Amino acid sequence: MIRRLALLGVGLIGGSLMRALKAEQAVEHVVGYGREEENLQQALELGVIDEIATSVADAVCNADMVVVAVPLGAVKALLDEMKEHLAEDAVVTDVGSVKWSVVRDAQQVFDGVVPPWFIPGHPIAGTENSGAASALTALYQGRRVILTPLDNRDEAALNKVTAMWKKAGAEVVEMGVQHHDEVLAATSHLPHLLAYGLVDVLARQETSREIFHFAAGGFRDFSRIASSNPTMWRDISLANRKPLLDTLDQFRKELDEIEAMIRGREGDGLLELFSRAKQARDDHYE
Repeated sequence: MIRRLALLGVGLIGGSLMRALKAEQAVEHVVGYGREEENLQQALELGVIDEIATSVADAVCNADMVVVAVPLGAVKALLDEMKEHLAEDAVVTDVGSVKWSVVRDAQQVFDGVVPPWFIPGHPIAGTENSGAASALTALYQGRRVILTPLDNRDEAALNKVTAMWKKAGAEVVEMGVQHHDEVLAATSHLPHLLAYGLVDVLARQETSREIFHFAAGGFRDFSRIASSNPTMWRDISLANRKPLLDTLDQFRKELDEIEAMIRGREGDGLLELFSRAKQARDDHYE
């Protein structure tokens, strides 16, 4: 049981975690802090949080669990605001999509060393929606949460964060910080970049109205993630710059090969590539 949880950033990810923990009676009291008063009031009315804090200091005071669920660009400021106000038994975790960015921020705020009670994390779940009203109790059921604890981590803190996510229905795995960022650059960050780019280029076409009007389900499925929070994905793209650029370079080479095969009318080559990709997709997502 978490006695008092401070949720810094009351959106889809943090709000869904609160709904899940409340459904399991795994948290007694949730204090929410955020920049948008209307969203916080809505979260309070919906029962996502139990109390609104007017400052980070008020939110984390006496909290035994702190969840940082804001865009990456805002993490450092929150850590700096909370550092003098945390309870002695407080455990802090986050949900950021780029772990090296969060670790670097923590190092800068806490005199070069990430505190043992700080356990970086990243739930591999979400939708294109945002805000407290989008929170879903079952969002993490059967989904993975990656924790990237550092070598100096406090095992009790790690166990508490692990137990929290398991209560929400998630499968918890551990991974190194750098490896996490490389994997997510390929599986999440690049797809979002491509979706935003495709929608943008089509929207600027003279025939964009017809393009979107006649788009079939495949385009809607692929472009859905371009409805995600632009601020969040700007921060992710810049924070994970090198792994994302490396993955983007690999993909650009693949596109060049596909373009060359189409120009050269190399049907066999295209069929081989498409078949290989289909087999890989079917093997991993039955």
